[in-house]
Amino acid sequence: MLRIIDARTGEVVEAAPARRGLTRVEAHAPGFGTTALRVLLVADLLVRALELGGTPVWALLSGDRDHAELRAGAAALGIRPFEDTRDVGGPGLGETQVLHVAAEDGTAPDGGVRVAVAPVEPVAGAAAGDDPAVLRFALLARRRDVPVRLDAATLDEARDTLADWRRAVAAWAREPSRPIPDEVRADLRAAWEDNLDLPAVLRVLHRVRTEPDLPHGARFETFAYADRLLGVDLTRDLGSPA
Repeated sequence: MLRIIDARTGEVVEAAPARRGLTRVEAHAPGFGTTALRVLLVADLLVRALELGGTPVWALLSGDRDHAELRAGAAALGIRPFEDTRDVGGPGLGETQVLHVAAEDGTAPDGGVRVAVAPVEPVAGAAAGDDPAVLRFALLARRRDVPVRLDAATLDEARDTLADWRRAVAAWAREPSRPIPDEVRADLRAAWEDNLDLPAVLRVLHRVRTEPDLPHGARFETFAYADRLLGVDLTRDLGSPA
């Protein structure tokens, strides 16, 4: 069960307290910017994690301006579309939990659980290049409560790791498939269900990448499974020349 820290109280709460009950994830982004995109990314990750656990989710975007820019930037980062709160109106859908995702210094309605997101500082001259997944990966590598400085070193590290993993996944795909080891699957779920700890998920994948006794087919299935949450297209290079 996904557990999340409520920024209002500091307490750990269940993101979906009722089994199979609907959870509303509402991203609050008042304007376009890298921090706003990080807010949407965290909301997207919450939606993915809840859905992987079998919880139905209603994803909404709340904000008064720059919706077109936000949606374009979110789409480039692989963030799935959210409904616009301005188009919904009326009562909810009987949700049993509401998660409000907002910047640390942003505002969100009373009630529900507040999920706070630390700011992002872009650095002039540092760019992710033509692969937006590099930026997504760089943001995933830091806990959401830790500010991120998007300098050249941070983006280069993300770019190099992502390229290495994609090459490895493409190579492993040529081997017979093998099931994900139960321990590895449990470690992945324990990581993301513990306050959506994405850096811990990446550490599990680093371990799987280098574990000498793990069949390549099991490595492939592990990375493909984790990418359902990460959303960085780890299988993109399948079928490319060795």
